[in-house]
Amino acid sequence: MAQSVGIIGLGIMGSAMAGNLAQAGFQVLGFDTDPARSAPGITRCASLAEVAAQTETLITSLPSPGAVLGTAKAVAASGLPRRVVVECSTLSIADKLSFQQTLAAAGHEALDVPISGTGAQAQTRDLVLYASGNSATINALRPLFAGFSRATHDVGAYGNGSRMKFVANLLVAINNVASAEALVLGMKAGLDPHQMVELVTAGAATSRIFELRAPMMADAHYLPASMRSSIWQKDMEVIGRFATELASPTPMFSATLPIYAAAMAQGHGDEDTASVCAVLEGMAGLPKRG
Repeated sequence: MAQSVGIIGLGIMGSAMAGNLAQAGFQVLGFDTDPARSAPGITRCASLAEVAAQTETLITSLPSPGAVLGTAKAVAASGLPRRVVVECSTLSIADKLSFQQTLAAAGHEALDVPISGTGAQAQTRDLVLYASGNSATINALRPLFAGFSRATHDVGAYGNGSRMKFVANLLVAINNVASAEALVLGMKAGLDPHQMVELVTAGAATSRIFELRAPMMADAHYLPASMRSSIWQKDMEVIGRFATELASPTPMFSATLPIYAAAMAQGHGDEDTASVCAVLEGMAGLPKRG
């Protein structure tokens, strides 16, 4: 049981995590409502209850509050002894607290452990975890976390992981659009996008987001998505509400909102968020590529 883990949600992130954990030697049981989703080396279970019955540790990586809270309710209603459920999704603080309270009422423990990184980074274990909750439990799970990430940081009380994730994702939102804006400016001036990627990456202006997304922008190819634009909209909404509740100004973040909305309106919902480059190219009057 100590070397087993259940992954609930086998989408872009969850399947990469599951595959890496299996490769690291863990017994991995997985469940997703889409029967086509799986990962190499894992045991695909027919239900969430089947996963929870076979392991003391569960990791949830799910796309919506409804899916996450539904999982908490199912585990709480299972009648099983104590389970630790590591919640990795990006949700509001209110939803995270509801998740924790639902599990605690049935004798289970929740950790709030959002992930910094894209689906592409998940493939290579290049993820950073913002772990919050019981420090003793976090420390006990560090070997498990090391199976699918490069670093785990204990950021304190439950919910602080999500607060840290909101800060990080705000910067992701800005840097992604800023990367596209810079490339479009260069293309409008007649520069080669691939050379721009090479030279910016080599200089002081680079960022992790530029290095991850600018090559996709240069190629004008946004599939497979490491973060779908449609999913990103949910994260943007959560960050916006969080900042509003704190009365904290976010002028640069707010300036990106119509660009991401335009990407959705123009049919890029299933594509990577790097597709904001196509939006800005259209605004600049550049010929359509890709």
